[in-house]
Amino acid sequence: MKTKFKVAGWMAVGAIAGALTTLQFQATARSSMTPLPLEDMQQLAAVFDLVKRSYVEPVDEKKLIRDAIGGMVSGLDPHSQYFEGQAYKEFHEGISGKFTGVGIQIEMEDGLVKVVSPIEGSPAYRAGMMTGDLIIKIDDTLVKGLTLDQAIKRMRGPSGTKVMLTVLRKADNNRSFPVAITREEIKTKSVRSKVIEPGYAWIRVNQFQEPTLRDFADQLKDIFKQEPKLKGLVLDLRNDPGGLLDAAVGISAAFLPKDAVVVSTNGQIPESKSTLKATPYFYSRDGSDPLAQLPALIKNVPVVVLVNEGSASASEIVAGALKDHKRAVIMGSQTFGKGSVQSEMTRLPMPNTSLKITTARYYTPSGQSIQAKGIVPDVMVDETAEGNLFSALRVREADLERHLTAGNEAASAAGKDPEREKAREAAIKKLEEANAKNKDKPLRLPEYGTAEDFQLGQALNRLKGKTVLVSKTQVERKPEDKTEAN
Repeated sequence: MKTKFKVAGWMAVGAIAGALTTLQFQATARSSMTPLPLEDMQQLAAVFDLVKRSYVEPVDEKKLIRDAIGGMVSGLDPHSQYFEGQAYKEFHEGISGKFTGVGIQIEMEDGLVKVVSPIEGSPAYRAGMMTGDLIIKIDDTLVKGLTLDQAIKRMRGPSGTKVMLTVLRKADNNRSFPVAITREEIKTKSVRSKVIEPGYAWIRVNQFQEPTLRDFADQLKDIFKQEPKLKGLVLDLRNDPGGLLDAAVGISAAFLPKDAVVVSTNGQIPESKSTLKATPYFYSRDGSDPLAQLPALIKNVPVVVLVNEGSASASEIVAGALKDHKRAVIMGSQTFGKGSVQSEMTRLPMPNTSLKITTARYYTPSGQSIQAKGIVPDVMVDETAEGNLFSALRVREADLERHLTAGNEAASAAGKDPEREKAREAAIKKLEEANAKNKDKPLRLPEYGTAEDFQLGQALNRLKGKTVLVSKTQVERKPEDKTEAN
């Protein structure tokens, strides 16, 4: 039997939109490692010495080394990273789904902090912060010039304390305004569900964390208590950035036959080559099976999976597995396209440090890599009855610099697709024009799971055998030209 993976992952404030599918390896350097390139190491030492002796002011040696390590790792691809100190702590806080702050997922854009997504139910969410908002000031400190870590530290603080964020909203005529937020412990509730109408239910996974699979199983049990003869279920993975691999395997296993292949991984080191199946061995954290008490009907109830450009990593594993096994109909938009696996290497000489590095690509049960491509829905459906108002604004894996290609090629130096950028600019202009006409009520997507949720309505139509309003504009985004990517 293959070595069992100990799975870990991260999705905390500051995570990039395509979050992680992460395996944790207690790893040391390979004994078969080729000799160090002496000439290059001498060059590195010479540069270090020159900077140390000649820079305009004294330089912290440890900082130079940290920056060198960080540059070496971040130059590989968008998802490899070196953690130390506070960053290491925050990485591991995210595994449990708890941290103290305002509750937003962020990234840097043009030197400002951009809101990728407010975490549902968080103080930032309740304060009305929106995807795409730019934070230009934190209390009295201008964000311009801060690193992402520095911005995160200023937004975090003891529970009950306040922070004033000055927000620039491009989609509202570049209006800037202050938002006062009281920090609190963010316990991200990764699963929500409800019976939409007799016979039909909706269950949403926001991200894949340690409690996710057990919460998912508990809420499915509640659904079946209310609807013992459930006729159809909508599994909502829209804007789910991913997270823990074992949770993704477990949620797939809830719907698939025992021992069905969920996902396979392949990379350079032996530990990265594996096939994960719908069995507790691959998803149980404590030896128990959270899915054991689910009704047998769950294996046969008709399922529609909703996805969009923000569905990444672990959520793509679930969608890919259910699609390949023909267990569900996938609806929505083409997904993010993060088909790589990161491993956390913890056996480093310094305490409280670790290396998260891409070690494998993952493949759907049919053997397809979705890296830089994503899962193509069976049925393309727009976000609203008026069309896809926000989809062009979302960044996908293929838009990231140094992203891996789908095969064995090196990471792509090219990041931005000119056509994609053109579509994004057109979408921004359209939103600005619409909001200029309706200043009192800027355009925003309805909350998922509500009566105004257009895609959910179309998913229910599909389950009932009614007409589905299929998108007239969406087309499959093809993988990049590999000759251009290199």
